Amino acid sequence: MIERVKSAMVGLGAGWVLILMLVLSVVSLAIMLERAWLYWSLRDDIPTLMRDLGRLLRAGDLDGARKRLESSPSAEAAVVIAGIVEAGMGSEAAEEAMLGASALQKLKLEKRLTFLGTLGNNAPFLGLLGTVIGIVGAFDELGKQKNATMTAAASTVAPEAVMTNISEALVATAVGLLVAIPAVAAFNWFQRIVRATLANTDALGHVLLAHLKATGTAEADVEAVIETAAARGERASKASKKAPKDADDN
Repeated sequence: MIERVKSAMVGLGAGWVLILMLVLSVVSLAIMLERAWLYWSLRDDIPTLMRDLGRLLRAGDLDGARKRLESSPSAEAAVVIAGIVEAGMGSEAAEEAMLGASALQKLKLEKRLTFLGTLGNNAPFLGLLGTVIGIVGAFDELGKQKNATMTAAASTVAPEAVMTNISEALVATAVGLLVAIPAVAAFNWFQRIVRATLANTDALGHVLLAHLKATGTAEADVEAVIETAAARGERASKASKKAPKDADDN
């Protein structure tokens, strides 16, 4: 069994590992460029957007706030728009709508990042596999040299084959590291962008929720005052009707 595995490894060589890592590196580069373009297209001045949103909400201009958010290409604005759409249903409905929109935006931002993380973690192991195959091939050539007839041709060819296998092994290790390092760096950078975007989304959403909750409290206070005044008026009316009746009895 071991001899069969060794023969298969030596027969295939480490070349297929190098080809596989080359293909993976091309895919990884394409994902990096696509993700970088997406994040660049979603960028916006979030502090300015937050100030504009707060100013419009304090003025009671929900339509203006929605238009201001729709003019922004950012993922943060898309989430808060979902809250403004449900603002008429109350602060709790708006909060739930923003949570759903935030989850969708998170999936959009993290799309294909798993591939980069997986490649960054496993590319060195693929390189190590190529190294092992190369070393096995080198020892196989040494074994052939020992069993071969000691001729000048054999003693010249065998060392060249050994060195070729060792060089392939070293190249596989180097390629594995070259594929893994950019993938890990890009993955960490993109994850940082996603975390910052979600934090900005949470901050922007709280501006809207603070306005809706404050408005709801004010409306509740006004309704309480109206109900209290109505109750007092009703009691006064009953009292005024009762007073003439008492006077007639007397």
